[in-house]
Amino acid sequence: MSAPSNGLEAAPFQPVVIVGGGFAGLTLALKLSRQHPRPPIVLVEPREQFAFLPLLYELLSGELQPWEVAPRYDTLLNSSGISLIKDRVNSINWQSKTVMTASGQNLSYGQLVLATGSKPNDFGIPGVSEHALHFHSLADVSSLRQRLRTVQRLNGNQINGTLPALIIVGAGATGVELACKLADLVEGRVALHLIEQGDQILPLARAFNREQAEASIRQKGIQCHLNARVETMTDNSVTFTGQGRTTTLAHHGLIWTAGTRSSRPTLTPELSETTDRLAVDDSLRSLSIPDCLVIGDLAMHSQADTKTSSWPSTAQVAMQQGEAAAATVMAMRQDQAPKPFHFNDLGEMLSLGKGDATVTGMGLTMAGPLAFNLRRLTYLARLPKASLGLRSAGAWLLSR
Repeated sequence: MSAPSNGLEAAPFQPVVIVGGGFAGLTLALKLSRQHPRPPIVLVEPREQFAFLPLLYELLSGELQPWEVAPRYDTLLNSSGISLIKDRVNSINWQSKTVMTASGQNLSYGQLVLATGSKPNDFGIPGVSEHALHFHSLADVSSLRQRLRTVQRLNGNQINGTLPALIIVGAGATGVELACKLADLVEGRVALHLIEQGDQILPLARAFNREQAEASIRQKGIQCHLNARVETMTDNSVTFTGQGRTTTLAHHGLIWTAGTRSSRPTLTPELSETTDRLAVDDSLRSLSIPDCLVIGDLAMHSQADTKTSSWPSTAQVAMQQGEAAAATVMAMRQDQAPKPFHFNDLGEMLSLGKGDATVTGMGLTMAGPLAFNLRRLTYLARLPKASLGLRSAGAWLLSR
């Protein structure tokens, strides 16, 4: 199924406007900047710094520095020819092909790329939006660090006969990696609880990685509550049901990692889609918005047999889509048929605490310090600009 057309042909000088500078949007912008001839490129992103999300755990623990994990956009885009607008998009009029920002700018585009990512989903559970911490951004790292300092000042003193507690809700990759890192940071002075609605941790992970994570959780003394559904939370307690009983735990901080939802911008006219995600064809072109691509967590694949599916919400998917979207944009500007996007699964890597990780993929299956080193170097090498990755890797190697 081909993308719709409004009959307006984009003039060659009209820019490619990219909304969102996460993995997908930034990869696309940098890839487009290396094309010949290079199209005009505008990246709209409100943050000062790019956050390499898979390494936020090492930033929390102090194993990596902010310049390694969160380089500034002006550094990343220096001499690239990309126009960076540090602003938030308020709405998009896809009929007039204009993007309206919070500061009042109206940007016309030839091609639009929506790469707005995702945000935490509280599923409407009472108290979560008001009281839960998250682990989805640089600001979240700062908030969690501050909470850790507060809890650690208790110095392991028991309250009503129990240690102060931190609770992580959601035992997917983020929840498990965060729980293992926190266990190493608190060193037994804080009780850690991991609450998961399903019957196992890491339900989408490969078996070897799940087994290694389960062993790490047992070794670190993290209390895992499976088949447990959170019903409500307050600023100092959480109530969950499971296995025929209701349990209330006191806490000194609850980190919500139980799910995300797409961060969809306001569209004018509004579309009739019933989901947060936007359907795309094989080449990542929107099925509803002319001259528009959708990449990253916002994209939902619509197939010829009318079935829909979503790619995994991972950095490697987003970066591969950014690369493919650049080729699609250039094909659209040259009035050529774009090639379909095919995700190449490069494997799975999980951090399991300080100096520990598990890796399955790239022809390897390993766990422990060697896997930790491989994971870190692999991610550092994939930073949006190779020079930053290599400089970071060199600094880390010299510090060993």
